[in-house]
Amino acid sequence: MDAKELLRRYIEQRRELGESELVLDRLNVEDVMRLIGAAGASRPSPAASHTVREFDSSDTRDWRTSLRDAGVNVDTPTAAAAPAVEASPETESPAVTTTDDMAFKKGIVVAPDEGDLIPDAILKLRSLDEIAEKVKKCTRCSLYETATHPVPGEGDPQAKLVCVGEAPGAKEDETGRPFVGQAGQLLTKILAAIDLTREQVFICNVLKHRPPGNRNPRPEEVEACSPYLIRQLELIKPKVIVAFGTFAAQTLLNTKTPLGQLRGLVHRYHGIPLIVTYHPAALLRNPAWKRPTWEDVKLARRILDSASRS
Repeated sequence: MDAKELLRRYIEQRRELGESELVLDRLNVEDVMRLIGAAGASRPSPAASHTVREFDSSDTRDWRTSLRDAGVNVDTPTAAAAPAVEASPETESPAVTTTDDMAFKKGIVVAPDEGDLIPDAILKLRSLDEIAEKVKKCTRCSLYETATHPVPGEGDPQAKLVCVGEAPGAKEDETGRPFVGQAGQLLTKILAAIDLTREQVFICNVLKHRPPGNRNPRPEEVEACSPYLIRQLELIKPKVIVAFGTFAAQTLLNTKTPLGQLRGLVHRYHGIPLIVTYHPAALLRNPAWKRPTWEDVKLARRILDSASRS
C-alpha cells in the first residue's frame, strides 16, 4: 500500500469524526502532498489494518509511522514548512498538571446552572428508573416512531464517572442497552485499563432513540433529548464525564471545535469536569488512536483521584 493510500484513509477517518482541520505538527497540507509525491511503493502498514486488537496503551503508531513505513521522511522539516505550531493532540497529549488543587488545563465551560431549560415534567423525575420509564413513552421528537427500543442508559446510579456517546446504533436499538457489540467490548477494556467496570460507571448517549440508518442526529432531536441527559447527571452527580466521539463532545460543549483540539483539556458541563476522547467504534477502524485514548482516560482517572482526595 503506497503512502497516498495511507494518507487518504487517515483523512477519511478524520472526516468521519467531523473534523475539517488537519494539523500534522510542522507540516502543512502542501508539504505532505509534496512528500507523498516523492514516495514510492511500500510494504503494507500495520496502522492501516482494521483488525480488532486488545486495548493496549503501548500502541504508539500514528500518521508518522505509516508514512515512515511508506518510505517518506517525516522527521526532517521541508523547505516550505509552516511556522512552528503546537503539536497535534492526535499524536501527543498536552502535559497536564496533577496537583491536588485540580490545576488541569482548562477548556470550555457550559452553563453550570441551566435548570430552567429542563421541562417541568423531566425536572420532577426523581430517579434514573423514572427517567427510563419516561424515555420509553417519550414522543418529544419523531425518533420513537422508527426505533425498536429506547436506550436510556445503564449503570451505577451513584457512579463517579459517566460515559456519554452519540446515539444508539443497531445493536443498541435491538437490545435497549448502550455500547454493546464490538465497540461496547472495547469500552469495557478501556474502563478496565483505569480500574473501573461497566457496573461502576453510568453509560448513556445524547440521544435515547436510534436515528434511522445511524444518520447524524438533527438539532431538534438533540434539543428534545438533552433534558434527559442533564437530569440524569443532576441525579448521579458524577465526578467526571467522558464524552466519546466528536458528536457527543461537540453537542455537550455546544461547539464546532474539532475533537483533536478538545482533547487534553478539562471542560465543564453543568459544573462537572468533562474529558473528550475518541469513540470506541473509531478505535476499531484506527487502532493507532488507542494510545491518545489511553492518555485521555488516564486524565479522567486523575480527576477522579484528585476529587477523592479533596
